[in-house]
Formats: sequence, C-alpha cells, structure tokens
Amino acid sequence: MEQVWSRDEIESPCVKICVVHPQERLCTGCLRSLDEIAAWSRMTAEERRTITASLPERAPRLARRRGGRAARLKGGAQG
Repeated sequence: MEQVWSRDEIESPCVKICVVHPQERLCTGCLRSLDEIAAWSRMTAEERRTITASLPERAPRLARRRGGRAARLKGGAQG
C-alpha cells in the first residue's frame, strides 16, 4: 500500500512524559527546553539533529535535586 503522506525529518525525542523541571526549565521526559519544544516543527533537520545530540548532556542537570520528600524522610522527620 502506498503511503499518502510521509515526512522526511528527524523524529521528536518526546517520550510523552511532559513535566517541566522548575529550576532548569527543561522537560524531564525529553530534556528539551520549552522554546525548543515550541519551535520543533519549524526547525530544519540540522537544527533538530544538533538539539537531539545535545540532550544526553542535559540529564545531569536534572539529577542534582536537593530536598523533597526523600530528603525529609532521610532526615528523620517525625510525624
């Protein structure tokens, strides 16, 4: 069967976990910035490849969280 519509472009790195990290302002699922996500459909294939190649370097930025529930529990919070 012949495809009626196809696109020759790099796919989105979206993994459908769309939560924005409050300090880093990156999506915790795909690691793109909000500006990158918004502009993705208008970017050239080269721009998309460049961003996609840089995503693994961003992951450590989200791993540096401090505090939160785990830290409170570890600190022996009494309840």
